[in-house]
Amino acid sequence: MAESRAAIRYAKAILDIAQANNNADKVLVDMNSVLNAVNDSEELKDFLENPIATGQTKFNALSEIFAAVQNETKGLFQLLLANKRFEILPAIASQFQSLYNEANGIESAVVTTAVPLTSELEVKVLAKVKEFSNKSVTLTNVVDPEIIGGFVLRIGDKQYNASVANRLQQLKREFSNN
Repeated sequence: MAESRAAIRYAKAILDIAQANNNADKVLVDMNSVLNAVNDSEELKDFLENPIATGQTKFNALSEIFAAVQNETKGLFQLLLANKRFEILPAIASQFQSLYNEANGIESAVVTTAVPLTSELEVKVLAKVKEFSNKSVTLTNVVDPEIIGGFVLRIGDKQYNASVANRLQQLKREFSNN
């Protein structure tokens, strides 16, 4: 809990600085690459969480891995070095994405389908999204063959279930009640 609070504070601070410098879009790219790198590399995650590795070693490694990042991101690395908080870098990157999206009226939606999303189904999903949200929406596709067909759309705390598995479940309940 304390880590997430700290991550929110760091993310808010870097977003404020990036917005003041009209550089928030580029810092978002940096945060996305940090998050992707940590999610794709268990070694990097373990390295950042390793209490034996010194802060300077972590700083040097991050500076090498992310050599092309913006000055705001480099400043974040220096701040994390000074405060010995490198283990919360992935949480900061994630919080930054959320705060950036909120500030820019962007909402993320997750659509679960039995097969990868086709352009025809994407049009249907985006039409359904307009019923739920008047914000700009980024769509993420998750494939789950267990829903059999159709889709399950989740935007924030709202969910629309148009899956075949859900419909079969409803029919099963109706027949068992009679």
